[in-house]
Amino acid sequence: MRIVIAGGHGQIALRLERLLAARGDEVAGIIRRAEQADDLREAGAEPIVLDLESASVEEVAERLRGADAAVFAAGAGPGSGAARKETVDKGAAILFADAAVRAGVRRHVVVSSMGADARHQGDDVFDVYLRAKGEADDHVRAQEALDWTILRPGTLTNDAGTGLVRLEAHTGPGTIPRDDVAAVLAELVDTPATTGLTLEVISDSTPVSVAVKSVAGN
Repeated sequence: MRIVIAGGHGQIALRLERLLAARGDEVAGIIRRAEQADDLREAGAEPIVLDLESASVEEVAERLRGADAAVFAAGAGPGSGAARKETVDKGAAILFADAAVRAGVRRHVVVSSMGADARHQGDDVFDVYLRAKGEADDHVRAQEALDWTILRPGTLTNDAGTGLVRLEAHTGPGTIPRDDVAAVLAELVDTPATTGLTLEVISDSTPVSVAVKSVAGN
């Protein structure tokens, strides 16, 4: 498969790129800054320099053409303000989905957030973030030309992955290493039977491959 990842220099994306490259997939990551390119090459991915905050739908679609799957793993980051939650966590996610539709790339996996909800109330930056992610998720769900799966991890950690998770429509709060989120994403990309599902994931006791198979087709 050829898989294009938005936010290719992110902590989860770099892990995912390594996993996909190691299993023989052709991987490309969209990055904002050219100086990030070497990190992607070390992970086995082709760097594509393109700013999703200023790019047009056609510019992104051009980078997506010929791909078998697209993964949105971009984020404004914890140090960013409310404005960039709107332009990246919402705007870039919507742009990427629209570009995938235009490019004819059906398989579309989104890294969202537990608690994302377009109707979430509040004015703090994290409230804006959850609302932005929720609005972006709603937009993706409305695209009939996409075979989408939305993954909503619990609180992310940099602990070593265990390969053991709980993956369900609603898991309740919990933590999960970024290693394990990447492992779940790698399985989801390759499991189109999870199309149409919005899933939460936290650490638990089920092997990743078993967890994905258990929700596939539900």
